[in-house]
This record gives sequence, structure tokens and C-alpha cells, in this order.
Amino acid sequence: MTAIALPRGAALFERNARAHRSHFLVILSGFFEPLFYLLSMGVGLGHFVGKVPGPNGELISYASFIAPALLATAAMNGAIYDSSSVFWRMKYMRLYDAVLATPLGPRDVAVGETAWALFRGLLYAIAFLITVAVLGLVESPWAVLALPAALLVGFAFAGMGMAGATFMRTWQDFEFVNLIQLPMFLFSATFYPLSVYPGWLQIVVRCTPLYNAISLIRGLMLGVVGWYQGVNVVYLVAFGAIGMSIAGRRIGKLLLT
Repeated sequence: MTAIALPRGAALFERNARAHRSHFLVILSGFFEPLFYLLSMGVGLGHFVGKVPGPNGELISYASFIAPALLATAAMNGAIYDSSSVFWRMKYMRLYDAVLATPLGPRDVAVGETAWALFRGLLYAIAFLITVAVLGLVESPWAVLALPAALLVGFAFAGMGMAGATFMRTWQDFEFVNLIQLPMFLFSATFYPLSVYPGWLQIVVRCTPLYNAISLIRGLMLGVVGWYQGVNVVYLVAFGAIGMSIAGRRIGKLLLT
């Protein structure tokens, strides 16, 4: 099934790429939010914070600590923003009604839209990683794997973001996306170590997708790689796969009934 879905889903990916050609700079706009956080908090506030403990307990600069977290956030933002636009294409643009009149099926739509959202997240990650490297915040050769890791992060959030979009009824429902996304951003060890939380809250945070994304990329960029990064990879693959499965079924149910 997957071998058939991928080429057909690529047609929808190409459609989205052509549709965004005239406003390509808008696609990169989501890159600036984590960049501003890095410059204001990592560089600005970091001057007063000084050194903080890294994943292995070694002291590192505050900017080096939050840069991997913001890279993961950039990948998440790109994936969620575009996968959520499935709501517009399905409810108002009626794009998928036309798509399903072709040989493409609901699973092909899920694959194509996830691939496009993943690509957008990857663009954010590339731009942000280049900026981090220019600022001298890359601490390890393992950082070369940060881009594939960001691609995995994009897959995880694109799949689940698109699944969530199929449950939305009005534009007001997007407030629930912010209600989930903002606390994850603030409390997933983005700006301070996990050890500052009480024990029970540490367990909750470890179960969130953004924490697993941050843990994976932070370990790679700081050169602290171990078995726990394997756990992060498995978590993100499962998270994205579940989201894509839900999205495929929901799109079929909404458009074929």
C-alpha cells in the first residue's frame, strides 16, 4: 500500500509547491520566531545567566543550551502550521473533493500533505541550523545529524497536526492548537533543565512530543548521544505514524461519506 501511495502523494506535494511559489518568503516567516528567542534569551539574557548544566552535567553556555531546543521548535512550527492548513483546503477550498476525483485516495492525500508539511519544517530547520552555526553554537560533529533529526520531528508533528485538523469544525478550534503548543514550548526543557521541575512533573514532561524532539536534537548538537536518543527516535516515529493513520481514515470518512 505504501509503495503505491508515495508516488501518488508526490503529486499533491508538487501541487502545494507550485501554489506557494509566489509567496515563498511567507513560508520562511515561521523561522524568525525561534531566531528572535535565540537572540533575545540565548544571547541577551544568556549574558546574565552564564553557564548552565547540559545533558551530561557539563557546564555550557546558555545560548548553546537553548539553541537545539529552538531548532526542534522551528521544525515543529513549520510542520504544524502547514498541516493545520488541511482544514482550509478541506472545509473551504474543497481541494480534496477534486483530488479524490482523480486516482488519488485518502491515504495519498495524507501522505502528500504530510510530506509538504515535513518539507516546510525542514526548511525552517536548515535556516535555523545555519544561523546557529554562524553564531558558533555547534558543539559537536554529531550536529550533522541534527537535520535528519529535524526531519523526523517534522514528520511527527505533521502527521499528528494533520490528524488534529480533520477534527476541527471552525476556525475557533485552532485555539486548541495554541493551547497545546504554547505550554509544550515553554515547559519541554526549552529554556531550563528538566531537573528544575518536581519529580512528578518531570515524568509528564518526558511524555510530551516536543521534549523528545528537544532531547534528541540537544544530544546530537552537544555531542551527548546514548540509548535515550534511540527512545526519542522510536517515540517520534510512532507519534507521526499514528497521526498519519488517523488522518488517512478521517479524510476518507469526511470526504467519501
